[in-house]
Amino acid sequence: MKRTIAVFGGSFNPPGIHHRQIVEQLAGQFDSVVVVPCGPRPDKATNDHIPPTYRAAMADVSFTGIRGVEVDLFDLEQEVFTRTHDLQRRYEPRGEVWHVVGGDLICGGSKCESVIHRRWENGREMWEKLNFVVLSRPGVELTKDDLPPRHRFIQINYDGSSDAIRERIYHGEPLQDLVPQQLAGYIDRHGLYRGSIPARATRVKLDNPRLLIIPDQRNPKALEWAKKLERYSCPEDPNMIVAIGGDGTMLPVIHNNWRKRLPFFGINSGHLGFLLNDAKYLTDDKLPPEIIFRQMPMLYVEMQRSDGSWVNGLTFSDAWVERATGQTAWLEVKVDGRVRLPKLICDGALVSTAAGSTAYAHSMGATPLLADTPAWLLVGSNVMNPVRWKSALLSFDSQVEITALNPSKRPITGLMYGVPQGEIISMRVRVSRIATVELGFSPMHDMAEKIAQIQFPPPPAE
Repeated sequence: MKRTIAVFGGSFNPPGIHHRQIVEQLAGQFDSVVVVPCGPRPDKATNDHIPPTYRAAMADVSFTGIRGVEVDLFDLEQEVFTRTHDLQRRYEPRGEVWHVVGGDLICGGSKCESVIHRRWENGREMWEKLNFVVLSRPGVELTKDDLPPRHRFIQINYDGSSDAIRERIYHGEPLQDLVPQQLAGYIDRHGLYRGSIPARATRVKLDNPRLLIIPDQRNPKALEWAKKLERYSCPEDPNMIVAIGGDGTMLPVIHNNWRKRLPFFGINSGHLGFLLNDAKYLTDDKLPPEIIFRQMPMLYVEMQRSDGSWVNGLTFSDAWVERATGQTAWLEVKVDGRVRLPKLICDGALVSTAAGSTAYAHSMGATPLLADTPAWLLVGSNVMNPVRWKSALLSFDSQVEITALNPSKRPITGLMYGVPQGEIISMRVRVSRIATVELGFSPMHDMAEKIAQIQFPPPPAE
């Protein structure tokens, strides 16, 4: 028998307890459930009031921990609205697809006057051919004749609305009975739905730390710190992830855990530790009572392989292309569709977030950026032409495309977060619309001073 897949699309702006209850009920009746937060919709302008990075995070936070449930963030990342018939094509290779709809969309179906018939693209055809899970909410009256030919009927005895949640937040009223507990904390931490632009940095009191502690297992100092913090360990229900080691420890911890949507806090037991906190500021072997969390972006990377196929991924630090043979690479570089470097002759080119700018980008000659700088970098490696060109500073809205000019003679390889992707012919990069990382720092941590140490190295000892 085919696996059954329930596809539950919606704005989820924000998700409420009633959304989670519906998903839990669906998970008990289907092999898997896919939650799809929709992209921009002309009929729901409120979707644009909150940046997609926050909507993506809220969806992950709200539906975590339910067996057989995944959250598909494609629409938010690509800034599109995927219609139901396209969702059908996307998921039908995985099994028998059932589309979850509210009973209000079904009313009038017996007369071909339902919302699906009248407003949905290809609505009449879908009504006859697709499978629908019809949710009957309190107050919605349905007749048997209104139901689609292929349907499952689920009666739900709870109700709620995102409008009511937003209204309560705006007036500063408590949320505990309307949204999952972890989501309430996320909304409060970022100041969402309060009629102002969400802050990129917030100061939070750490009253009850519950930690997922991930030390560098090869570093004795890191293991020592992990033992000191053991009393706060709560891997089954953490509210923060602590990485102990160096930047090389923090980066894979972020890549492996960012969709948990928990803040990260690093303790430096290595060298400079740009992304981590100096242990000397953690008195009495404790975490600081207050932590400043900075919202930092990830990059969305697409690479086209030599066979024409595409691979994509996310990186918190950097991605790059480099020559695959003894021949120098000849690259065309576009920024926002405009050719900026028609022939970049070099060993390779790298894009980097501010968080990754102290690593390879700096070693290639770029000036490192403060970790919360709203910009990212494009850097050349051993550039021969244009003469004296090293790097460029890019805005968050920019998109970069790097293409090999003669891939058969001068092939290039691609790397994302240090992982080789094989031979490629082009790379496209922009700031992700769904992936951000909350990185925590002690108020005593001076990021500017660490950058200054890189830019102004001390004189050699006599």
